[in-house]
Amino acid sequence: MSSQTESPRPQQRAAPVAHDDPSAPGSTANRGSTLVFAGDSITDAGRDRAIRLSLGDGYVKLIADALHGRGLTVVNQGVSGDRAVDLERRWRDVLAADPDVLTVYIGVNDMWRRFDAGDATSAAEFQNTTAGLLEAAVATGVEHIILIEPFFLPVREEQVAWLDDLDPKREAIESLAARFGASHVALQERMTAAAAEHGIAAIAPDGVHPAPRGSALIADAWLTAYSEIEEPARG
Repeated sequence: MSSQTESPRPQQRAAPVAHDDPSAPGSTANRGSTLVFAGDSITDAGRDRAIRLSLGDGYVKLIADALHGRGLTVVNQGVSGDRAVDLERRWRDVLAADPDVLTVYIGVNDMWRRFDAGDATSAAEFQNTTAGLLEAAVATGVEHIILIEPFFLPVREEQVAWLDDLDPKREAIESLAARFGASHVALQERMTAAAAEHGIAAIAPDGVHPAPRGSALIADAWLTAYSEIEEPARG
């Protein structure tokens, strides 16, 4: 969601994460890789854009913490409010970070704009735009792509119907993952189950922006997908 409509987020400055000490333990075959995360406010998570390697206080920071000591560079390229078309406008900047592993997490604002601004994005438009981003990434030599599907937890009764707009976009992400040989991180069922167990407020109070427990769920799901990329590299 845009800065005009989304819930305020705490603006915490996370310490930048650069290349770790090459002599540190826990090295992998992916030492020296750059992990770039592109998306909206869920990825942005209050990062300080004046600091190139600021990570914010969300799932990207948790991932960086979990991978500390592996000689990786983690770059957060999330921008609050972005839809696929907005990400397309700055895609050159994303690819300029020279990712070895590129994570794309987009889609909830493509749903949200239909309901808060009357600016709908069809599933076909969303898929075509995102496909163009991935084609450009592959053309620049990005080795691995991870696609995270958008999730939404309705907090009001009338928002349940919003999932009818989001579901085809989630399917588009899954389809693109298959088309581009990307890893697919499914979140809707995971987050819905967690909300049923712990309450929506503990996962994403406004249905979109994760609480700490929600961020941890996203990070864990991503780390599972990344481990499947790492294993062949170690062999």
